[in-house]
Amino acid sequence: MLRTKVEKNPHDNKTALVLVKKLVEASSVLASENGRLDAKSTAKNRERYIDDAHKRVKRLVSAGYPDAMFYLADCYGQGKLGLAVDTKEAFSLYQSAAKAGHAGAAYRTAMCCEIGPEEGGGTRKDPTKAVQWYRRAAQLHDGVAMYKLGAILLRGLLGQPKNITEAVVWLKQAAELADAENPHALHELGLIHDPANTDPAIREKIKADEKYAGELFKKAATLGYKSSQSRLGQAYEYGGLGLLVDPRKSIAWYARAAAQGEHDAELALSGWYLTGVEGILEHSDTEAYLWARKAALSSESGKAMFAMGKSFRTSSLDMHS
Repeated sequence: MLRTKVEKNPHDNKTALVLVKKLVEASSVLASENGRLDAKSTAKNRERYIDDAHKRVKRLVSAGYPDAMFYLADCYGQGKLGLAVDTKEAFSLYQSAAKAGHAGAAYRTAMCCEIGPEEGGGTRKDPTKAVQWYRRAAQLHDGVAMYKLGAILLRGLLGQPKNITEAVVWLKQAAELADAENPHALHELGLIHDPANTDPAIREKIKADEKYAGELFKKAATLGYKSSQSRLGQAYEYGGLGLLVDPRKSIAWYARAAAQGEHDAELALSGWYLTGVEGILEHSDTEAYLWARKAALSSESGKAMFAMGKSFRTSSLDMHS
């Protein structure tokens, strides 16, 4: 059906690219005809589907279709479509798509300029160009680029002077587009407005707002961001961010963060197990030791090592008694 549709509408580039992707999928899903074909026949079918996909995407690239350029660039970058990995060709295609207004390609172009050839950028390292392309991608409403540009301006990275006011503007725009894959801007904004942040440069430009910070951390935490989950655990443990002390919620958020390997949350859980909470969490020196040990081994934190030693000593005394 897709082939017929593309043949009838030769200028429908969007559908033509869908066909390319379906042909690639068919090379895995349909090549063996549900297992009826032998290995040699399956390989021939797979090659036929891939060759067809490659020819079609090349035609779309020649026609100047940015989405096809971006797709083929990914293929060169990852060695798909039977192509050898070629980071220079990938960069060239990303840049061409970016110049044609493709937001994702502008972001990838910026990344390539930032990391350079040693790390697979396919072009020389150029921080100035990287920032220019991050800004272009952000202007094209790429959420990840908005966050990246905000972080660069906030910290003065890639040779840029710090500009906290502009950084917040981009981070707020990125936060509006935040999802489970890209919750970072929410957490960054939360840190900026968190009263616990005493950075004088930030406090000079941005007024602390614990309620707003709490809302941002909650959104990021709900999206699964472990650092925000740990910060909420802390707020519910000690109070802050406009939240009341609530051991049950504190332990729940710490547990979610610790399950993702967040070191502060692992250490905090150790503390909760060491004291226990009546009706919520049973005291356990063993659990306290194990969580402190995990935090110590993964972070090499002196605080975690001390907690591990303390919980081990307590559990040893209990065993001897």
